[in-house]
Amino acid sequence: MRGQTISKYAAQIEDLIVIVQKLSLARNLETVMNIVKQSARQLTQSDGATFILRDGENCHYVDEDAIAPLWKGRRFPLRICIGGWTMNNRQSAIIYDIAQDSRIPYEAYEPTFVKSLLTAPIRQIDPIGAIGIYWSDYHQPSSEEIKLLQALADSTAIAMENVQLYSELEERVKQRTTQLQVMNEHLREEIIERHKAEEEVRQLSLTDELTQLSNRRGFNFLAQRELDNAHRRSYYSTLFFIDLDGLKPTNDTYGHELGDQMIKDAAHILKQTFRETDIIARLGGDEFAILTAAEEDDHSQEIGDRLLDNITNFNSRSQQHYQVSFSIGQVTYNPNSDESLDSLLVRGDQAMYLHKKNKKRIEREDTK
Repeated sequence: MRGQTISKYAAQIEDLIVIVQKLSLARNLETVMNIVKQSARQLTQSDGATFILRDGENCHYVDEDAIAPLWKGRRFPLRICIGGWTMNNRQSAIIYDIAQDSRIPYEAYEPTFVKSLLTAPIRQIDPIGAIGIYWSDYHQPSSEEIKLLQALADSTAIAMENVQLYSELEERVKQRTTQLQVMNEHLREEIIERHKAEEEVRQLSLTDELTQLSNRRGFNFLAQRELDNAHRRSYYSTLFFIDLDGLKPTNDTYGHELGDQMIKDAAHILKQTFRETDIIARLGGDEFAILTAAEEDDHSQEIGDRLLDNITNFNSRSQQHYQVSFSIGQVTYNPNSDESLDSLLVRGDQAMYLHKKNKKRIEREDTK
């Protein structure tokens, strides 16, 4: 008989080890309670088990597993509750006959199946709850059952502390993750703003402030890229090297403010004439350059006619003290050559001066 008892207790200890392992993996209170209420009945072969938590000056019967309803969800004052007595006295309550024990509020037990019970505090120093087990027949809890229930309660205390620590750690991780997300968002915004600022600086360094056309640096950058593309894809490009006639006399006679307006009007005419895909630039002073791609047909004549029409239309409507006119040098880039951009610009400049020279010769002849 004693051998059977020892064998049974050894089996219960093995069950307890498995239960403790399950509790160690629990990450929330609900999981802990489910394990405890089922395990308490399993270990003691009882008819019911309750999970009780201290709630201020009350016992809160949070959960239960029993053959019939007990007190799940109800609260009782600590001073009249056996769970409260267990917590206040930090020890197990062992009751063979609830009707004969003054600690039991009989009116709360009378509607239930309970005849005998055993409770154990969850955490023996400053208990936070208790586990109760109940029998429908009179039962004297054995020392082994008392030890098993207390061991389960002690393991429950550790599991609940782990849940609290895990919850706090998870909350800190969430907070830190949120902080990192906010920091990353701020960093992303800063990077975007920096890129915008860098782009603005780049645009300022590549753009003529007066006309908002590309400046010489911008033209060199874009034109070189266009010539490289033309060379790879074997299409011709046309460079228009343009000098704004009469800028110096306008500056000398009417001042630089009107001269600046003349430059802006010239830029506007050029933007009207050429395509958005063409590279239009003010190289400085009265000099402009336009590089056009001619992947299909040569549009040089069409461009020249359109430019002349735009100049004529502007001058006919203008109320300014000047008339816009251009001296133009037009040269072609051969993709099969190794000509550099600088060489192309030199040829364009020479062609422009030849055009200017011929215009002046014609003007002199007309005045004779």
